[in-house]
Amino acid sequence: MLKPLCGDEPRLYENLRSFCEQDHPQFQIIFGTREADDAAVAIAQRLQQEFPARDIAVICDPRIHGINLKVSNLLNLLPHARYDWLVLADSDIAVQPDYLRRVTAPLAKASVGLVTCLYRGRPIGGLWSRLGAQFIDDWFRPSVALAQMFGAKRYGFGATLAFRRDTLALIGGLEAVSNVVADDYWLGELVANRGLETVLSDHEVVTDVTETKPDELCGRELRWFRTIRSVRPMSYLGTGVCFTLPMVFGALTLCEINSFSVVLGIIAIVSRLLLFLEAQSRTGSWRELPKNFAAFLLRDALSLALWAWAFSSAKVHWRGQQLSIDEHASARCSG
Repeated sequence: MLKPLCGDEPRLYENLRSFCEQDHPQFQIIFGTREADDAAVAIAQRLQQEFPARDIAVICDPRIHGINLKVSNLLNLLPHARYDWLVLADSDIAVQPDYLRRVTAPLAKASVGLVTCLYRGRPIGGLWSRLGAQFIDDWFRPSVALAQMFGAKRYGFGATLAFRRDTLALIGGLEAVSNVVADDYWLGELVANRGLETVLSDHEVVTDVTETKPDELCGRELRWFRTIRSVRPMSYLGTGVCFTLPMVFGALTLCEINSFSVVLGIIAIVSRLLLFLEAQSRTGSWRELPKNFAAFLLRDALSLALWAWAFSSAKVHWRGQQLSIDEHASARCSG
């Protein structure tokens, strides 16, 4: 398991610890940073001490291999990996003890090139983190489920990317995505271009949503929207109708009001409410229902605003960098 780290984060220790508690019989964890004085190093070293029987390495390597600093970090970790099955997972992910067994099991089949995982949001904070978690639970997850229902087989999510070393070599190594922003998406594309299957694991992981200010949340989601727009422009254009509440009220305001339009509006609103309640049931958030419902009333309006805002520019802020998403979204990723 390769774990690229960059700075301290809320719950970083707890999240990384969940990877050390796997019930898999034999595995290695490699934590990596670019700087030796990175705050995440002390947490990784603490886990080394807590789990002396585990094969845990901490690597600090400042070499940069392209504009994507996370991929540079991974490229510096890869030579230290001792096994041929590789699992990449972001630092803000928490998993269950059976995670590694379940996500790697499909790799035993030669036709499988990549295994990835869906994730749900866990808010760490107030209103803005709740809004961020609802973006994941009420929009991202259903979108993936719907795409899979209609036969989509080309995807990859940074929450988990598992593949064999020979598959990585076949697609040109991690170097193939060192100069793109959407590295997880393009790894999925490159694997699919080689005729290999992508499997969506039945193991769902958890990602922390830590934004406490509106500019933090909007910046993160705007980066996601602009990335999607750059790699899937036509699909992105169609997603505008998915933000139900403002679309319904806007349509009822602009269109002629009759029994048919009112019934359609009620069906759309009830469907959106059921989706929200399903997410509450799945995440066990009933005690937080009043606060989550207040966020729910704002969520679709914020999503629609950010969706439209994403058309205004191709620039994103990412890990202290400002990048042109159109320039770095798909360069040299033809496979």
